[in-house]
Amino acid sequence: MTAPWLVPAFLLLIGYLLGSIPFGLLLTKATGAGDLRKIGSGNIGATNVLRTGRKGLAAATLLLDLAKGAAAVLIGDWMIGGGGAMAGAMAFIGHCYPVWLRFAGGKGVATMMGVVTALYWPAGIVFALVWLGTLFGTRWSSVGGMSAAVSAPIAMAVMGRFDIVPVTLALALIVLWRHRANIARLAKGAEPKVGASRG
Repeated sequence: MTAPWLVPAFLLLIGYLLGSIPFGLLLTKATGAGDLRKIGSGNIGATNVLRTGRKGLAAATLLLDLAKGAAAVLIGDWMIGGGGAMAGAMAFIGHCYPVWLRFAGGKGVATMMGVVTALYWPAGIVFALVWLGTLFGTRWSSVGGMSAAVSAPIAMAVMGRFDIVPVTLALALIVLWRHRANIARLAKGAEPKVGASRG
């Protein structure tokens, strides 16, 4: 007889391992663009990949980071009814704190979008619109990402998906924490805009 905790534990592990795949780092190394950790901000996300000058790689990183969050949710719901939020959250944690990179991962915005979209697609549309609108409006990648993350629990609440508010609120808070250096630079007026060498 299988222990009742084994399947949920396995699901958490799958979510974490899926989320911890550093697509940005793998793509830049595979295409000869260098070690992403030594470029720009050193972040493994799509914004830093863009600093290599490879727009295609940046787009691919964004889509893959988004897809792994969505995939974790779908796998979680398939394995356990209602397990999608748990698996998606672990994929997000895996992206931000991957064991392979000594827990120094990305800031989680794209992966959070994938999780939010898979959990409730209307909120995912809000996430994308806020992200893109704020990004193009301010040209600050950090402001776009943080605004989008904060919009998720608000959108879930407005749309009546109160069951998903706690997990999206937790992820939003982690996104803000991961952007603490950006927040400090914004307060000092020193945050570079998209296209700069650091952010």
